[in-house]
Amino acid sequence: MSRASIERRLLDLSDRVKQTNAELAVADEQLVFLDEAAEDARLRAIVAETPMEVASANEAQRHADALRRQRDALHRTLIALRAEQDELLDRMTAEPAPR
Repeated sequence: MSRASIERRLLDLSDRVKQTNAELAVADEQLVFLDEAAEDARLRAIVAETPMEVASANEAQRHADALRRQRDALHRTLIALRAEQDELLDRMTAEPAPR
């Protein structure tokens, strides 16, 4: 891989890391909200002891769990992108600079 293509790839990865970081920040904020909503629904279900409230609590928890899985996937993607960046940087520093 040429130095120029490594540099282009690094720029692309940098953009993807920024985008993934932004998505991860949004998911983290949303997860806080959904976890609180799920906990509120769970408490209402305990107090009300009705099937409808239990179903509502279960639904709220499913939403929070789905977002948690999405956030975890974003986190794994971010780790992979950074590992690829590190690999490309190692390649770049191992190659002699163009004259």
